Amino acid sequence: MANNPLETSFLDKAIAFAVKAHAGTERRGKGFPYIVHPMEAMAIVATITPDQELLAAAVLHDVVEDTDFTVEDIRKEFGERVAALVAAESDVVVSGVSEEDSWHMRKQAAIDRLTAASHDAKIVAMGDKLSNMRAIAMDYDTIGDKLWSRFHAPNGMPDHEWRYRGLEGALSELADTAAYREFCSLINHVFGDKN
Repeated sequence: MANNPLETSFLDKAIAFAVKAHAGTERRGKGFPYIVHPMEAMAIVATITPDQELLAAAVLHDVVEDTDFTVEDIRKEFGERVAALVAAESDVVVSGVSEEDSWHMRKQAAIDRLTAASHDAKIVAMGDKLSNMRAIAMDYDTIGDKLWSRFHAPNGMPDHEWRYRGLEGALSELADTAAYREFCSLINHVFGDKN
């Protein structure tokens, strides 16, 4: 009895688009291609849902924020749902203010948006945030507090703890997933168990 092959053309197209969009860029301070992060985010989302539009949004989540492509480009290629999910994951730029000076404002706005976001948007965000937290935990175990100088947060580790504890609360709707449990465990590993 032959298995029916899984139809993945939509996701395959999103992966190819993300690979092209991020071509030639490096993950900050890592020495490996940036595309590794969106692919990991997609793999994490796949532990929660097989929905190819959510998987596509996960692999595309940094395209608008980090490349010259726009939400409209994503909409044309992948439709309204994927475009909305990617837009929900994109940082809002504060014009006329440096990344460091606007850091708290941008991160609080992102936490607030995520708290109010749809279940689908939270799943996509979980892929991104867990991938980031895995990298932070690995680097923290290797280089300790030197890690915080890579980021634009003005106060280093305390700012990151504030942010990730806020994200933990915003994503608590996913508490029944292995991804969320790993996320919380890594937060406690890096910043100390809050209980």
